Amino acid sequence: MTHRDLVSAALTTPEALLSWKLPTLDLLIRQCRRANLLPRLAVVLADRGLLERVPPQARAHLLAAAHTPQRQDKAVRWETRQILAALAATGTNLVLLKGAAYVMAGMAAARGRVFADIDLLVPRAALPEVEAALMMHGWMTTHHNAYDQRYYRRWMHELPPMRHVTRQSVLDVHHAILPQTARLKPETDKLLAAAVAVPGIANLYVLAPEDMVLHSATHLFHDGELDNGLRDLTDLDALLRECSSQTGFWLRLPARAAELDLLRPLFYALRYTRRILGTPVPATEELQMQGKPPRLLLALMDAIFLRALRPDHPSAADAWTPAARKLLYLRSHWLRMPPLLLALHLAHKALRREEDET
Repeated sequence: MTHRDLVSAALTTPEALLSWKLPTLDLLIRQCRRANLLPRLAVVLADRGLLERVPPQARAHLLAAAHTPQRQDKAVRWETRQILAALAATGTNLVLLKGAAYVMAGMAAARGRVFADIDLLVPRAALPEVEAALMMHGWMTTHHNAYDQRYYRRWMHELPPMRHVTRQSVLDVHHAILPQTARLKPETDKLLAAAVAVPGIANLYVLAPEDMVLHSATHLFHDGELDNGLRDLTDLDALLRECSSQTGFWLRLPARAAELDLLRPLFYALRYTRRILGTPVPATEELQMQGKPPRLLLALMDAIFLRALRPDHPSAADAWTPAARKLLYLRSHWLRMPPLLLALHLAHKALRREEDET
């Protein structure tokens, strides 16, 4: 076991992997697959003119992986137009989030990114009409258990996932970026009001640049299952590098985080993109100090996140990694729910697990 994150090393210094031996390259590819980052590594190497210099045994895997996002992008563009057609009669604009938003907005974060579903954001008041319109066009709910339906609709920030009956495409329809019971409460109306139109496609929007970063940070640092944690961190790295070219971005970002009550997720996003991926973050007090947790808590978060943000592969783990991932799982539920609701929810899940096993 190496206890080493080869993926981050390859992404930040791709020239170095040209000197790696085949067993190390084999391990790199296996880590990349677990992290859903093999296509993104192929893009990085191609951009640097290094792909053809990779040993052929490893290059074959990289070239094959590079085709996946290309096919996916075409599918996402087609599905987006189907969603727009479904929502046309509702008068609700389509605001895309995460991977689909990066693709439709032509952002660098889309290059080499692999994802499984399409996320969209609509006003809470529009949910019944939006859900009905999507059902009329073939998308159906995937959670048929009564408790799950009630849990999603009463407490969560999204409908139960919807899957198309023929194409099998999956939609996550959000009305907020955090659950209603979460301690942080960013206002959806502010996100929707600042959304940016996608040129050439009527009624299609993505979040404003600062809000894209903040949503990505919030999603990553409130999640309890970081199987794609390193992939999501590379999203943040790409977003920050691209958006930083806009005049005033680094001044607007912390101000917007304060307005949306998202300073803590932003702090973690900037800290770990810089430490793990070398993201160029200005050393200003506004960016380094706002949202910073107390010293002992920060030390604990470092111990947890610097392990959990490695590829979810045994070769990248140490003895404390399982505990770190378990703590993040518990933390995510603690951040999402008040104690009584959390206790009831975990008790219900435990009972269901026992029933499933018997």
